[in-house]
Amino acid sequence: MINQETPSIKFFGEETIPVELHKVRIVQKLHLRPIEERLDAINKGGYNTFLLNTKDVFLDMLTDSGTNAMSDNQVSSMLKADDAYAGSQSFYRMEEALKDVFGKEYILPVHQGRAAENVVSQVFINKGDIIPMNYHFTTTKAHMELNGGKIFEILTDEGLKIKSSHPFKGNIDIQQLKDLISEYGAERIPFIRLEASTNLIGGQPFSIQNMREVKEVADKHEIMIVMDASLIGENAWFIKQREEEFKTASIREILRLMCSFADIVYFSSRKVSSTRGGGICTNDNDLYLKMRDLVPLYEGFLTYGGMSVREIEAMAVGLQETTDETVISQSPSFIEYTVKELEKRDIPVITPAGALGCHIDAMSFLSHIPQKEYPAGALAAALYIISGCRGMERGTVSSVRDENGEDVLADMELLRLAFPRRVFTLSQTKFLIDRIHWLYENRELIGGLKFVDEPEVLRFFMGRLAPVNNWPEKLVKKFKKDFGNSL
Repeated sequence: MINQETPSIKFFGEETIPVELHKVRIVQKLHLRPIEERLDAINKGGYNTFLLNTKDVFLDMLTDSGTNAMSDNQVSSMLKADDAYAGSQSFYRMEEALKDVFGKEYILPVHQGRAAENVVSQVFINKGDIIPMNYHFTTTKAHMELNGGKIFEILTDEGLKIKSSHPFKGNIDIQQLKDLISEYGAERIPFIRLEASTNLIGGQPFSIQNMREVKEVADKHEIMIVMDASLIGENAWFIKQREEEFKTASIREILRLMCSFADIVYFSSRKVSSTRGGGICTNDNDLYLKMRDLVPLYEGFLTYGGMSVREIEAMAVGLQETTDETVISQSPSFIEYTVKELEKRDIPVITPAGALGCHIDAMSFLSHIPQKEYPAGALAAALYIISGCRGMERGTVSSVRDENGEDVLADMELLRLAFPRRVFTLSQTKFLIDRIHWLYENRELIGGLKFVDEPEVLRFFMGRLAPVNNWPEKLVKKFKKDFGNSL
């Protein structure tokens, strides 16, 4: 049973809505283009929402990476940045914040999360190694495989269920973990990876109890635990809401406990602290030294790691703000509101609501489109055409091809609609819900996609697709019939 109390106001005779526990002081103009211009834009962008120009986007829900709104304290902190190449005081302020929030002694700065993945993978993975994890992320998988490793996703059965009431669908299956160790041997497992709020299965968290069980197995076999803490704040929030033992614990206490189970913690600061940058941290000096020399080689000197010192100052403040419940609960509360409103309209979404974004089940939404015609990609393109809202495909387009050139079909076909912290308003959210509802009622008009330009690595970033028939024009025609000249 999930007990999730997010900040909300219940109006007399009205709906319960999430509350913005902040005020807007700086705004950025948005553009909602006419549908004909949106159709032209998606054509020019190869039906890949990554290739859209933001001047053609109304609500940019592609990601929360680097798009969270910074606080006034973060922005003001950037004015005191120390521009020194080496020994910058900005780094030491960030180091102290990481020690305080994550409880880790040794810090390596990097320019973003995938840079941390590169360092960790190069140092610890050898050809033939296997890496158990609750679920992969695209860049994580690529780095690990480039270094000769093979990943094993050993999440529980609940993890891949679209509809569920399980509070921790990001948990590792302990028996599967034991079986992997028994089959391959602990010496072939450099580490167990845990991703806080698993990105590709709907932002689903893991529990402290599951971490304890993973830690017990890892210690028995002398295997490291590496945690991707990019969405650790939201994972901690869900633990507080859903795990009885921690209902009265502070977010700071939960964060420190989570990090204490991991030998290495790495993160994208673009997510966890609402700034750009990233880092790797550990309490083990030997592990630190193994990774240290790759930072100057790939990133920059050890006191800036490829980041602007202004971003480092903002990161220090943002890390402390991650312990503030009003900060980390804002995005999950809007996601939960959206999920519940879409469920009322019988629209298939991942439940329970997770972190990062609302995730629509494209295989159910577009059950008439074969998976090899990329239903999640088609849904992302269709939603942009009829709303100007840019989401991200998280399905087979984001997968790879096998040795025979065939698509490795994704476990899920999801359209992710990210809710960066403190960015969107309730009226914008209601607009999104309305347009998704209309699209669902007209879903039979949507057709599939095919690749016309396909990069070999991480094809979802720069690949270009085309519709398998003229379904986009049919969709526009129906939109014009129903909405006239409305945007």
